[in-house]
Amino acid sequence: MTSHAVTDSKASRFYEDALGRFEKRDIPGAIIQLKNALQIDRNMLPVQVLLGKALLANGEAAASEVALLEALRLGVNRAEVVVPLAQSFIAQGKQKMVLEQPQFNPAGLPQDTQVQLLVLRAAAASDTGDIRAAMRNIEDARVADPRSADAWLAEVPVRIRERKFREAHDAVARALALAPNAAEVYYQKAAILHVQGNLNGALAAYTQALQMNPKHMEARVARAGLLVDMGKPADAAKDVAEAQRLSPREPRAAYLKALLAEKEGNAKAATAALQEVTALIDPVPLEFIRYRPQLMMLNGLAHYGLNEREKARPYLEAFQRAQGATTVSKLLAQVYFAEGNVDRAIETLEGYAKAVPGDSQALVLLASAHMSQGRNAKATALMQEALLSKDTPEVRTTLGLSLMGSGQSDNAMAQLESAYKNDPAQTMAGAALAGLYLRAGQNAKAAAVAQGLVKQQPGNAGFQNLLGMALAQTGNLPGAKAAFEESARIDPALLPPQLNLARLDIASKAFDAAAIRLAAMLKSNEKNVEVLMELANLADLRGQTDEAVRSLRKADDFSGLHDVRPGLALVQLHLRKGQVAPAIEAVKKLSIKAPEDLAVLLTSARAMLANADQAGARAALTTATRVAEFNASRQVEIALLQLSANNPAGAAYSLDKALSTAPAHLPAQALKAEVLLRQGDVAKADQLARQIVAQAPKRAVGYSLQGDIALARGQNAAAIDAYRRAHQTEPSSDTLLRLFGVLSAQDGGKAALQLADQWTKSHPQDLAVRRVVADFYARSGNYAAARTAYEALLKTVPGDARVLNNLANVLLRLKDPSAVAIAEQALAKDPANASAIDTLGWTLFQLGGSTQSDRALQLLRDARLREPGNPSIRYHLGVLLAQSGRKAEALDEVEAALKAGRGFESSSDAETLAKSLR
Repeated sequence: MTSHAVTDSKASRFYEDALGRFEKRDIPGAIIQLKNALQIDRNMLPVQVLLGKALLANGEAAASEVALLEALRLGVNRAEVVVPLAQSFIAQGKQKMVLEQPQFNPAGLPQDTQVQLLVLRAAAASDTGDIRAAMRNIEDARVADPRSADAWLAEVPVRIRERKFREAHDAVARALALAPNAAEVYYQKAAILHVQGNLNGALAAYTQALQMNPKHMEARVARAGLLVDMGKPADAAKDVAEAQRLSPREPRAAYLKALLAEKEGNAKAATAALQEVTALIDPVPLEFIRYRPQLMMLNGLAHYGLNEREKARPYLEAFQRAQGATTVSKLLAQVYFAEGNVDRAIETLEGYAKAVPGDSQALVLLASAHMSQGRNAKATALMQEALLSKDTPEVRTTLGLSLMGSGQSDNAMAQLESAYKNDPAQTMAGAALAGLYLRAGQNAKAAAVAQGLVKQQPGNAGFQNLLGMALAQTGNLPGAKAAFEESARIDPALLPPQLNLARLDIASKAFDAAAIRLAAMLKSNEKNVEVLMELANLADLRGQTDEAVRSLRKADDFSGLHDVRPGLALVQLHLRKGQVAPAIEAVKKLSIKAPEDLAVLLTSARAMLANADQAGARAALTTATRVAEFNASRQVEIALLQLSANNPAGAAYSLDKALSTAPAHLPAQALKAEVLLRQGDVAKADQLARQIVAQAPKRAVGYSLQGDIALARGQNAAAIDAYRRAHQTEPSSDTLLRLFGVLSAQDGGKAALQLADQWTKSHPQDLAVRRVVADFYARSGNYAAARTAYEALLKTVPGDARVLNNLANVLLRLKDPSAVAIAEQALAKDPANASAIDTLGWTLFQLGGSTQSDRALQLLRDARLREPGNPSIRYHLGVLLAQSGRKAEALDEVEAALKAGRGFESSSDAETLAKSLR
């Protein structure tokens, strides 16, 4: 039984109490209650989401990330958690991940969420020094919402970092016009003035910010530091005390407290304050603050001030890496001197002297360092590497191998062909060339090169193995086996020929022989990825799914940084078996490992679609479109997935790229016509459909498109004629279902049902048609016939989650109590499916009685987090919230349902409920 099926009412009450505490800003209390809920059920999706947000608010960024990622694993819609997740990553110094991971792609998110995420991405890019990327994200935020003041404020720190103060002031002015009462606007204005040296102007602006929001910590700390610099210690002390009251764990306030104590001559208080700084920052992993140079500098200075030079060094080094040469470099050099590491001191000081010439203190330190090494005069030699261009086979071989390493296969092939042709003794070029030919499907060429290599060096086991691979690809299996056996004879310790022999055994269904070979290989090296993957393949073919998963997980664990094959195979295996949650978990690991790999992106999109995460899929596919460049077949594959993700604009873009280099590519043409039709451009779709019919008159696709176009124009008779012609040309489920669809709207669907009955008699295993017939009965209100049809389907596919869910809904309409049990079964088969979760929650509410209300509420909360754009789910949740007395939250849900889809089935009931709640 799934976790959803055993949701505990006590856990639900813990959650509701935590939600109330969170809303009242009792964050520690909320966290305690949420953890209590998780003690009962760790898979409660709403609990994980709220826990992630509460932990983030409590400053526990790493723990917040764990909870939010768990919520994603459980199936939460990305839009619900992407902003706090990005904040938790940034708080841990994972800025690059926020910029690179597909889950942080703004595409497909709601407008407000997009803006928040883009602003965070801009800050992350700025932290990493990529100003252009920061500005791109800021511009995208302004496009998403031209009225957003945050999108203008985000520009200010970027411009300050560039020292482009005029642009920074312009951005503040634009933000001020949009949000004249926002404290953040005045804080950013003050920050510019502070850096420019306008201390009085900065002080006034910081003060304005604090008048608007006395709890604005950045303004409070900045004003305190400014007051110290201006020689106003009494005023500064007030701000420091207030900052520490508001946030007792604020290290900048503690450091300012140390400075004030030092100015007063109170060494004991200064030391205590510096110890407070180090106590606050030392427990934080250095990577968490890698993009917070101020904190790194403060802790380095604090340790230095405490005469803890060894502890100061890593912070000062990290600060120097982030900020380059500053006066901190001189302190760092002195730390190196104290450790006896004179070479590092010289390196540090030379870098500083180059950036800041004329600093006498630095020059003295540098001179001392050189003299301590016995070098009375500093000698600097500039070396230039001379590049001699020689058009020789050796140079071309090196160039070709270099191009291979950078992924430029076509250019590499040309260089290697030239090298090997002009000098066959360049065997390294020949071996690499044969590999490229195999990758490109030019198997005969690969075999010819491999045979030439074997002729030159018949005792080379590697060349024999290469020949076997090439012969296998040409279909010469006996020749391949002989070459592999010869390779293994020459070098019994060489693994590839043994592995290739096992693959030949599997291809010939000699499974036992393959198993014996593979077991022997694994015994000699239990971490061999290739062997583990082949064992997984063998287990899968034998129906041993658990064993296949174990082998692939081991292979993935042992694979290199750039080897995504085991991970891809694991995701695909899970998806084939309908195991969506494990597939999503495996995809996350893959996406971190290779965020720009095309196969990873496409597999990630498929897993997200299986998990009903359209926004996440669109984000992955947007990146995939760029990575695939102009490969027509790949772009068609991407476009199909874009349509599955409800992104016709993205599909159109992919198809345009495909057709720009392959204008006669039939799949791209056909899909482009479908997309044009979906976008409402009927004339262009018609033109393309006619072109396809003329190009391929014996294919159904053109006639089917003409039927779609006629239907879009309201020409039902013409649509029926076109669909009939398509079905007559190429009879299939697809052509029949198109014809069924248009016929079902006429005369109560009699002709459609007759057509489907004839087809299923001759094609009894065509489940697609049988499903459509059952759905037709349900949609038309013939629930008794729908029940019969779904129950008949279940005899053929007894564990089909979709059929079970549809049957549960039909039984609910019939007010049959067995709907609950069927809904439970549907959810057990597909525990991450928002529709199944909603069905069970709503069914429990309708038929389960008052004892099931807590569980029903939690199920509907879970479904809403997974699919927030579904109006029915939000309406159902609104009904239960209203009943439980949470009227404000209920109204939010019902209004969101009405906004998302006024034409949904219960929209009139939702309107009535909304009026009663207002």
